[in-house]
Amino acid sequence: MNKKNILLESPVYTLEAAMLAAENGADRLELCSDFGEGGTTPSLGLFKVIKRKVTVPVVVMIRPRGGDFVYSKSEIEVMKEDIKAFLEHGADGFVFGILDKQGKINSSECQNLIQVAGGKPCTFHRAFDLVQDKVTALEEIVALGFKRILTSGGENRVKEGLPVLLELLDKANDRIIILPGGGLMLNDISHLSKEGRLKEIHVSCKKFRPSSMKNANGHLKLSQVEETEGMVLTVDTELMKEVVGFLRKL
Repeated sequence: MNKKNILLESPVYTLEAAMLAAENGADRLELCSDFGEGGTTPSLGLFKVIKRKVTVPVVVMIRPRGGDFVYSKSEIEVMKEDIKAFLEHGADGFVFGILDKQGKINSSECQNLIQVAGGKPCTFHRAFDLVQDKVTALEEIVALGFKRILTSGGENRVKEGLPVLLELLDKANDRIIILPGGGLMLNDISHLSKEGRLKEIHVSCKKFRPSSMKNANGHLKLSQVEETEGMVLTVDTELMKEVVGFLRKL
């Protein structure tokens, strides 16, 4: 783990990204699938290989599909089974969030998943950003026993959500970790760390590299996300080193 006060969590979607992030300064990996949906549950096989190849903790996104965060009983059953499977193979924690149809925290179902997690730290993910009353939601999430809240402050990027994030850091008061993430920039870190309450950040340092495959069929479109067509999602190692260096100077 890097010798710095603020811990760096990196969301990763591929084996390549996971290994590069771990090698270049990430203190913890959040493993996800489906970049285009903002993260869903990854494959168990990918997780098992990553755990064999990195030494940093790996927490797992538990999200059975994209679209929203209101799940049926059967979908919640899938989430429980996924937690059990990843737990059996050494998951260091879990990342999930369940809302009700009114866009509020579904406390009972979240509590059920926390119990299945068997004491491993759980993060309430950016479903939190859809909740209108974030201060009340913060108190509910603390009471449930979550260890972190991943949030952009309710905006598309941390920069726009800074006022809310600063309020949440103040309200949290060391009871839970507020984990800012979502287009986080170095200048945002400076603003958030001024009061000394910022403990962790969530930064992907992602980039897309061209495919190494030759003679590709140029007119065929297989990806539903334009920026990923013919590209491989990975990590910008120079940017990650820049972030790590910046954190060490704080």
